[in-house]
Amino acid sequence: MKMRPPTELCVFLLALLAPAVLYAINNVPALQQPLGMVGLGMVVLGSVVLLLLLTVRHKQNIDPLFYVFAGFSFTCLVGLTNALEQDGFIQGFMGFYLKMGEPHLSTAYSVLMCYWDGVVHFVIFLLIIHRMFKGKSYRELGLLWAGSSIANQLVLIPGTVIGKYGSNIQPAFLRNIPFFLLPFWAASLLLSRPQGMAIIPADKVAMEQKKSLFYRPIDAALLLGALAAMAFTVFRGFVVLDCPLDACFTYIYQYEPYLKDPVGFPRVMMLVYLFYALPLLAVCLYGLSRPGCIWMLDWTLLFAGAVTQTQWCHIGASLHSRTAYTYRVPAENWRTVVILNVLYAAIPILLALRCYANPTYFMKPVTKGQTNAEKKKN
Repeated sequence: MKMRPPTELCVFLLALLAPAVLYAINNVPALQQPLGMVGLGMVVLGSVVLLLLLTVRHKQNIDPLFYVFAGFSFTCLVGLTNALEQDGFIQGFMGFYLKMGEPHLSTAYSVLMCYWDGVVHFVIFLLIIHRMFKGKSYRELGLLWAGSSIANQLVLIPGTVIGKYGSNIQPAFLRNIPFFLLPFWAASLLLSRPQGMAIIPADKVAMEQKKSLFYRPIDAALLLGALAAMAFTVFRGFVVLDCPLDACFTYIYQYEPYLKDPVGFPRVMMLVYLFYALPLLAVCLYGLSRPGCIWMLDWTLLFAGAVTQTQWCHIGASLHSRTAYTYRVPAENWRTVVILNVLYAAIPILLALRCYANPTYFMKPVTKGQTNAEKKKN
């Protein structure tokens, strides 16, 4: 039998073409004309699709999400190239594209976003593709990525429009539309697929679900942590909405002046937290206090991916040299700010870990003597 390279290796090698494409755009004058840019874009897109089709031509029943993950892998290396150039590790790849395409990619927030894309998302994609062609479930990894990617676009798109780069939006910015829509489609597909349910006897489920919070100290601690995170969410929402309270004034000037950075991303992020993370935290409180909320397993993963990504960008950008000095976290308070933001990111992560470490409490109640797997079959 003819040996073929693993699919994930092929995708990895294909993604390595991204820096070469960027270098060509930045250094070949003919490609810097409008028609040259369009032509190169069409050639690159066609080549990526063709190579992906050739990679899996010998396989049957290809999961449609493969093309999403493999295509996004290519853009991950584009992002990593940008981050490395903005931080001075390489040069000659991004100058023209930043000038004529997406100048907001030179901001500290975008640099941290690109590092996340180029490392975390890229590794997730390769792991997903590996598991996909091994016939293993990748549902949890996919949901983690979907939450991260959706949150990223919810901040990036409006933040660019309302921030200081809003008056210089180029047609290339429209490329973010598929990056916004496809994660929603992927998440809907993944949520419609069956969970890898653990086989747990009904009597064990019933015993666990009879316990009050007093006998579930971990859940009680998570509940208190979620309440604290809700309070912090509301407080920072008020801060970016110019609340006149002394506490808000003190916080914005002595702890997180980055929230007022004119790039717009931190302001939008706090509003996204206020209108999306706050209700999700409230829903998680309900799931922790009421047994049988099986949806907690999926939604805590989406939530963890979203908050981890946004907090990485927020913490990093508030300390990064590309952020104007007046908007960086003051040196005397940086530990306090970092600890608060890390703890804020930790709550969704711990919620997801708790749900998957011991999902018994969240299982749907079943008839005595049945397992959850048998209930599902019926």
